[in-house]
Amino acid sequence: MNFRNKLAQLMYGRYGIDKLFYVFFALYVILVGLNRFTHLWILQIIALALIVVSFMRVFSKNINKRQSENAIVEKYWVIINQKYKLYSLHFKERKTHLYHRCPNCKAILRLPKQKGKHTAFCPRCKHQFPVRVWFWYRL
Repeated sequence: MNFRNKLAQLMYGRYGIDKLFYVFFALYVILVGLNRFTHLWILQIIALALIVVSFMRVFSKNINKRQSENAIVEKYWVIINQKYKLYSLHFKERKTHLYHRCPNCKAILRLPKQKGKHTAFCPRCKHQFPVRVWFWYRL
């Protein structure tokens, strides 16, 4: 038998790699990188614990428990991904638009970037409020 068949036979009935494994592995790499500069023994212990727990999850046969753990990570991953996309859009439009919160309903409004005093109108709650723009970039 070749190596691939032996590995497939070993992993049969086990959980395998999921998104939580990648999160733990990324944290492990970050902690090892930090430990290269700080030389703190606590970082090394935490990094070692992370890698041991992540590989224990990979070889676990309790698939239902591992799926429920991964579902929690997936839920938070969606929230983090949405925030990342929102802030990257704000960054891309930083020269042409401003983002302000409505003081009444706290909705985020996308306003054109024009220098001076303006009156913003919230389409959600129909509230009008003054907005002052101090600077304007030329494209």
